[in-house]
Amino acid sequence: MLIVGRIGKPHGIRGEVTVEVRTDEPEARFAPGSVLRTEPGATPPITSSRGAEPAAGASAQPGIYRVPEELTVESARWHQGRMLVAFEGVLDRNVAEALRGTLLGVDSADVAPPEDPEEFHDHQLVGLTVVTRDGERLGEVARIDHAPASDLLVLRRPEGRTALIPFVKAIVPEVDLAGGRVVVDPPGGLLDL
Repeated sequence: MLIVGRIGKPHGIRGEVTVEVRTDEPEARFAPGSVLRTEPGATPPITSSRGAEPAAGASAQPGIYRVPEELTVESARWHQGRMLVAFEGVLDRNVAEALRGTLLGVDSADVAPPEDPEEFHDHQLVGLTVVTRDGERLGEVARIDHAPASDLLVLRRPEGRTALIPFVKAIVPEVDLAGGRVVVDPPGGLLDL
């Protein structure tokens, strides 16, 4: 699953939620009618207030809401730099609160590869072996962190700890998807931080 967003806090009382966008194409991914797969966060189920209806796909137990496997976008808009999204069947603040922390994604098979050969989707990099220019195995890419200055490869080292590698050409000169590896040229001490 390719993560395109994470549901934040509810906005208002009619079920709208804030979404932390994790895609370069938010207008396409959150277009009305788009179906997004879900990966529930750590938020426990919420007991509803009187008169609230459960979201589509919610638990059959009255008053308890569980995150459905898919959510369909009803509407999306930008408000003060944040994306606000309404999903079909999410009709009140209590149901919206039950969705907090949920990751939203699309099937990676449905996503076209980037046109730029120097651009990659996160799911293409996760799991690749990380080696130095000399071929020394350093570990594997566990995930990608999107920081303001640059993206970071989160390297899972063989001994179990992690290291952060800025995903910039000077430090990551080669990404070989076919060979299943990322070649890095880290400055001294970077992997010891």
